[in-house]
Amino acid sequence: MEVCPTHSVRKSVLIFFPFVRARPVALVAFLFLWLAMRAPCQAPGRVHGLIRDAGGSPVAGAQVVAHSARENSGQVSLSAADGSFRMDSLPPGHYQFKAAKRGFADSLVAETDLTPGADLTVNLTMRANATFLKRLSQAYVKDWQGAADSGPEPPRRTLPSPLDSPPFPNSDWSYGGSPEIGAPDTNVPPLMEALYGGSNGAAWEQSRVKVYGWLEGSFNLSTSHDSNYPATYDVYANRPEIDQAVFYVERLPDTVQTDRVDWGFHLSGLFGTSYRFTTGLGYLSGQLLDDHREYGFDPVLEYVDLYIPQVAEGLNIRVGRFISIPGIEAQLAPNNYVYTHSLLYSVDPFTDTGVLGTVKLNDRWLVQLGITAGHDVAPWTPDAKPSATACVSYTFNNGNDNVYPCLNGLNGGRYAHNNLQMFDNTWYHKFSKSRHLASEAWYMYERDVPSVFGPIEPETGTDGAFCATGRVRCLAPEFAAVNYVEKQFSARNYLSVRCDFLDDIKGQRTGYKTRYAEQTLMWGHWVGSSVILRPELRFDHSFDVAAYNNGTRRSQLQLAMDVILKY
Repeated sequence: MEVCPTHSVRKSVLIFFPFVRARPVALVAFLFLWLAMRAPCQAPGRVHGLIRDAGGSPVAGAQVVAHSARENSGQVSLSAADGSFRMDSLPPGHYQFKAAKRGFADSLVAETDLTPGADLTVNLTMRANATFLKRLSQAYVKDWQGAADSGPEPPRRTLPSPLDSPPFPNSDWSYGGSPEIGAPDTNVPPLMEALYGGSNGAAWEQSRVKVYGWLEGSFNLSTSHDSNYPATYDVYANRPEIDQAVFYVERLPDTVQTDRVDWGFHLSGLFGTSYRFTTGLGYLSGQLLDDHREYGFDPVLEYVDLYIPQVAEGLNIRVGRFISIPGIEAQLAPNNYVYTHSLLYSVDPFTDTGVLGTVKLNDRWLVQLGITAGHDVAPWTPDAKPSATACVSYTFNNGNDNVYPCLNGLNGGRYAHNNLQMFDNTWYHKFSKSRHLASEAWYMYERDVPSVFGPIEPETGTDGAFCATGRVRCLAPEFAAVNYVEKQFSARNYLSVRCDFLDDIKGQRTGYKTRYAEQTLMWGHWVGSSVILRPELRFDHSFDVAAYNNGTRRSQLQLAMDVILKY
């Protein structure tokens, strides 16, 4: 039995004893304190034991948790290669012990009392999960109950994340064309959780290859009857849709480490009505441009990454088909604040094919340079032409602000399929822990666009321009701006308010020469981290001509909602 240290109390009594000896009450108080401090302490205890599987073999790397319900405290230990674990300096009390590890069902809870100074042995047995489907269902149940396994925070080589994800799509201010340099990959979808738990789980984890995706369905109620366009992605009015069934296979390079060159790749496919907004000329584009199918398939993204940490703070080189940069929104549903897209995003480029280098100079500055075949065209099509991309990202105000100006697809701008010359800037600002905004504005143009009144037929899948009388071709510019205000209410709920303006100056992007505005109010609700529901109320208006419902309405009101299930 240990004795509490009393040196300071003893010293205090000796110093003040001459002053209190003539005062009996004070003397009694000091003596009482002296005796109290001499009382025996509650010495900490120790716990050790073994973690074994059902066959008696040791289980290494199991997370052993000792929890005291009375004190609402605990301690965590990892089992060693021989299955042993040890916990020192546990305060006396009643404890519950449990072991957990991917590939195993959690052990049964062992309960015991730890007395002062005791050295207890606690052995736990873990059983392997039975089948793949059972592991997958358990991954969803744990996720929805908020009981998914979470280890220590992984190392990070960049500024702290400004946002929580979920509920927001990203935890960092996003930039395109590269993995987040210096940020760890913490994405473990339910399908990978189940694969990690199987007999080949260690091989999956070591390879860092992931397979996953999502299913997205939606419905909308609209004052338009024939079409919601140019509102997207719910272009079909007053009906349910299967927007996206997406499958990913990817490996992200490790951009946190600085010791070695690393690599990654990404392959994905999308089926659903959303394919019409991702299709690029030459990538199975006949489904849309020739056959006008409502549902189709698009191989959305195919690229490889080469990460070189020795260049500045890290250089990533991406080669292939990737999402056109920059932009707040993306074609892929979980990457967006809101279900439907802004007018700004609905008419700008979607994907580019080429080479893009992203170099992180420091925590503030990031530079991107690339050359592509142009917007939304495959390199083997006649419309492809060498096009330059140059972007700069600057983060300031302790990471609470980011600006990201880009010149994208510059090549002279002569008319071709989506040959847009794009000048874009995004700005992110964090007001507080729960509020931030995201703003974007761009100016785009094409030269020598055929007039809708002239003899030249526009390319299939593109619109002509409302040129001046007598002009056969003309410059077709457009300007747009959008602002998102985001409010987080909890780890699973947020509110999004979007205001959007588009001036299609010559009508070349939407088919109508008019100015547009839209306002959207949306609530996002997560179930765990694998299901999100996004109901929204959206109002659109065309100022100069009727542009909605196939050119019969100037205003449109709709109630829409999508549901995304990640797997």
